[in-house]
Amino acid sequence: MAGRVRGSARALLAALLAPALVALLVAPARGRGGRGHGDWDAAAALPPLPPREDAARVARFVTHVCDWGALATLSTDQAVRGWAFADVLSLSDGPPGAGSGVPYFYLSPLQQSVGNLQENPRATLTMSLAQTNFCRKQGFDPQSPLCAHIILSGTVTKVNESEMDFAKQSLFVRHPEMKTWPSSHNWFFAKLNITNIWVLDYFGGPKIVTPEEYYNVTFQ
Repeated sequence: MAGRVRGSARALLAALLAPALVALLVAPARGRGGRGHGDWDAAAALPPLPPREDAARVARFVTHVCDWGALATLSTDQAVRGWAFADVLSLSDGPPGAGSGVPYFYLSPLQQSVGNLQENPRATLTMSLAQTNFCRKQGFDPQSPLCAHIILSGTVTKVNESEMDFAKQSLFVRHPEMKTWPSSHNWFFAKLNITNIWVLDYFGGPKIVTPEEYYNVTFQ
């Protein structure tokens, strides 16, 4: 008898919780990817990939539709000093549909990568369409050259006052959670000053794109 009562109670609890669990599963995320924040992962919102022959345009496309990347710096940690150190960072080159090509970051001195950059600002950033629906829909493995990705090298610096508002708007519209990050972490806006660009979007090795070619692209 007691077992039947417990079973009935569990069934009742499950019935009461079911609607709440469904709501959590289907509700859009608060951060990038939530509706109203330029969700490139939605098939209807992701623009078509530019022609692969136009490497500069492909590079700008990947930079614009990606909202995070892996940034490699040189470690200052004594255990691995001088070794490559990669970390995932959220980024944005502008509001959806209005990309500048400049990868902006919201950084804190508490991050290990930032400590590395304070000693040596040189860094390499990679971004891949594997983070969108593009590669999954086409059946491309993230390592396949057909799953377009780019590699950008340069130096990371704080943005100046003239860029501050654009960097803030660019990041906060895609990553609204950033607005609530604790001020005690001394967050600041930074960018990658690009000096070298490699595009891998097909077989036969990377394509070299100059910063001039990259920034001369009119991309919307």
